[in-house]
Amino acid sequence: MNPFVRLVRLAKSYWLWMSLGAFISLLVVLSNMALLGTAGWFLASMAVAGSAGASMNYFLPAAAIRGFAIIRTAGRYFERLVTHEATLRFLSGLRVWFYDHLEPLAPAGMQPYRGADLFSRIGADIDALDNFYLQILVPIFVAFVAMLVAFFFLDKYSLHIALVDTFSLILVGAAIPVLTQYLARKPGRHMLTCSSQLRTSVIDGTQGMSDLMVYGASSWHIKQFQKLSQNLIHSQTDMSSISGFSGAVATFLTYCTTLLVTGIGIILIGEKRLAPVDLPMITLVVMGSFEAVNKLPKAYQYLGHTLMAARRIFEIIDTPITLHEPDLSPIIQDNSLEFRSLSFRYSDAGPWILKHLDLKLSQGQHVALIGPTGSGKSTFINLLTRLWEYQDGDILLGGHSLRTFRFEDLRRKISVVPQKLHLFNASVRDNLLLGNPEADEFKLEEVLCLVCLEQDIRLLPDGYDSYVGEGGLKLSGGQIKRLMIARALLKNSPILILDEPSEGLDPELESRVIKNIFEAYKNRSILLITHKFTGLQQMDSILMLEAGSIIEQGSPELLMSTDSRFREMHTMFRTLLSV
Repeated sequence: MNPFVRLVRLAKSYWLWMSLGAFISLLVVLSNMALLGTAGWFLASMAVAGSAGASMNYFLPAAAIRGFAIIRTAGRYFERLVTHEATLRFLSGLRVWFYDHLEPLAPAGMQPYRGADLFSRIGADIDALDNFYLQILVPIFVAFVAMLVAFFFLDKYSLHIALVDTFSLILVGAAIPVLTQYLARKPGRHMLTCSSQLRTSVIDGTQGMSDLMVYGASSWHIKQFQKLSQNLIHSQTDMSSISGFSGAVATFLTYCTTLLVTGIGIILIGEKRLAPVDLPMITLVVMGSFEAVNKLPKAYQYLGHTLMAARRIFEIIDTPITLHEPDLSPIIQDNSLEFRSLSFRYSDAGPWILKHLDLKLSQGQHVALIGPTGSGKSTFINLLTRLWEYQDGDILLGGHSLRTFRFEDLRRKISVVPQKLHLFNASVRDNLLLGNPEADEFKLEEVLCLVCLEQDIRLLPDGYDSYVGEGGLKLSGGQIKRLMIARALLKNSPILILDEPSEGLDPELESRVIKNIFEAYKNRSILLITHKFTGLQQMDSILMLEAGSIIEQGSPELLMSTDSRFREMHTMFRTLLSV
């Protein structure tokens, strides 16, 4: 579907504000034309009456002039107020609509897009759509209606003058904008592309500054940034040149039309077909009518830029949703998890990450899933939280397939500490309360003590109210990890999944944190995903995963008492620690 039509449909919810803004804009243009015409007629009539020694009623036209001036001045204010209110409401609603359609796509449907690019689309691309109402819809409506009003008014005095004015208005309001749009199509698209790339570069550079500095690539990134900046400046310069050209041509046609109408009026006066006092009025009305179309060249100039921004947004929205949720979730009696012959791969042509996997996590049971990096351990989280759709087999929660649960209800049952961590640029308290907004100070201290972080937080300048920086920049890697574990513990879900929870911790601290969690939540189902062996002696069962399949499973005592792959890897791990 045409992006322009889709934008119109999305704007229907704000038709009242938009219609009111368009009406006020039209009122401003018409009042300006009326003001100029009445003033021209009044001055000419006063001059003729004065030279002839005649009297005339100047109170009514003087009052009309003041009235039109007040309407124009007040209208300008309310035009800005209403049109900007309509625009902000439209953009705000558009962002909510975009996010509502974006969330079901994450992460499977968003693989082709970088995070910075998505941020650019939801920010700058939607901001670019403010031109859609302010610079396109309103000017086109005002120009069309004002042209009709001007034509019928001028036609009462001279059809020739009305046709000349209408023809010139069409040139300025249609021909020049079409030419402008053609000339601005390439630089407009290039400007949007460069702007998007520049924002992506800034975000990537900010988030990855530490890595760039470590690998000595910061100067290269700066050069790339400068190159993108120069490309954007060139595109903006081209757009400004086109805008100046269209404005100059429009001004030239305005004055040429005014002179031509004046000449026609003089001829009509000589033929006694037009009163002399009407000529200034007609001339000024013609000049005022061009205000209705002066914005159209700029509108069409940025039309390509606006439509390309819309296409970038609709490109993501049109991505097919691979995950679907029911309207209601089943009522379950327990929170046991069971994987039945589960197979999964990220694409139809890709390799199988998990193959015919069978696993059961009974309510209150502690199970460890271990294996080398790349064996498919972290994929469990994506499947359990319904971020990806599995192809074969099934996952059961309380005896019901995960596909029968609403996403929100399912994720309420499961707390996850992911391997890829993210903290918001907010306070420690705000980041913790994402796990449980109702948690009080005592509960915060409790979970921080469990992860051995309470003292660290107290030593920060503002304690719980200290800002952690972008992505936790002001904290160490181990502190970030423990803060994420604390946030998951605050959620108090019946199932806790820990994906490499000891990453970034020294062995002693690692043992204390794992021990504290298992002792405090011994009645909670815990799935520990790791490639280490810390805390495994406290597990009820251990499953060894390799190449997407479980090669052996059993209690720690059973696996250590047999000639197992687990015992072999455990021995190697202990040997490395001793070295």
